[in-house]
Amino acid sequence: MMTEPRKTEPARRTVLLGAAGAAAVLAMPRSGLAAASVPAPKASLWPEAAFKATVPDAALKALWGSSSLVSTDQVKMEAPDIAENGAVVPISVDANETAITGAALLARHNPYSLACAYEIPEGTSPAISSRLKLARTTEVIAAVKAGGKLYATSKQVKVTLGGCG
Repeated sequence: MMTEPRKTEPARRTVLLGAAGAAAVLAMPRSGLAAASVPAPKASLWPEAAFKATVPDAALKALWGSSSLVSTDQVKMEAPDIAENGAVVPISVDANETAITGAALLARHNPYSLACAYEIPEGTSPAISSRLKLARTTEVIAAVKAGGKLYATSKQVKVTLGGCG
C-alpha cells in the first residue's frame, strides 16, 4: 500500500524570517542594494604610481615630488640584521624632528620598492612600526618628509627564507 507524501505548510518561523527579510530589503535606499551610507574614498587619494614604482627613487618622486634624500642620524630605524622569515620583517622608525609630515618604508630589491607610506598629522609623534614582506636580502630605507626636505636612514636586512619574489 502506497502512501502519499504529506503536504506541509511552511513553518511559522520560516514565514516570519521571510517577512523580516522582505522588510529589510524594502527599507534599503532606492538606489540599490549596493548603496552604502559611507562614501567611497576617491581613487586619486591613493598614490598608485608610487606603489607601482620598481626603484626607490621613482617611488619617492611619485610620492613626494622629489627623490633627493639627506642622510641623517635624526631618523632612527630598528630592523633585524637577519630575518629568518622574509614574509614578516618587523621595522620601526622614530624621528627626532617634530615637523614631519610624511614617512615611508622602501625595500630596494622588492618587485615594488614602496612598502608603505604614511601622512603624519601636525602634533603627532613621528613613530611608525610595520611588518614588511621582503623578497630577498635588501636595503630597507626609512624616509621622512619635513619642511619640504626628505631625510632618510637605511639598513641592510639579510633574508634567509620566505619572501615575496
